Amino acid sequence: QVHLVESGGGLVQAGGSLRLSCAASGRTVSSYFMGWFRQAPGKERESVAAITWSVGLTYYADSVKGRFTISRDVAKNTMYLQMSSLKPEDTAVYYCAHGRGPWNEPKAYSNWGQGTQVTVSS
Repeated sequence: QVHLVESGGGLVQAGGSLRLSCAASGRTVSSYFMGWFRQAPGKERESVAAITWSVGLTYYADSVKGRFTISRDVAKNTMYLQMSSLKPEDTAVYYCAHGRGPWNEPKAYSNWGQGTQVTVSS
């Protein structure tokens, strides 16, 4: 079992930046993905980005490419999502997750954090 705790959400103006963190504890599997997902009111949960824990391969949704950067610190067992050039449509609850993958399939992740709210004002 892997316990995940997100932090770093908040309110920011359009064009601003935020960095989310996801601290993991428990038995993380090095071959698994760690991913960020988001869910806006009335919408389905969607993939944002993911990283392979062992070698650090990264994957991004088209909507965030060039604006968001995913990274991890293996020694701290922590994953990050640096978000820049934020847009109002990025407003959502952001979740981190740990799972087998595919990277962009929520059902393929077995452990989830509680979520952190990101609100981007226009």
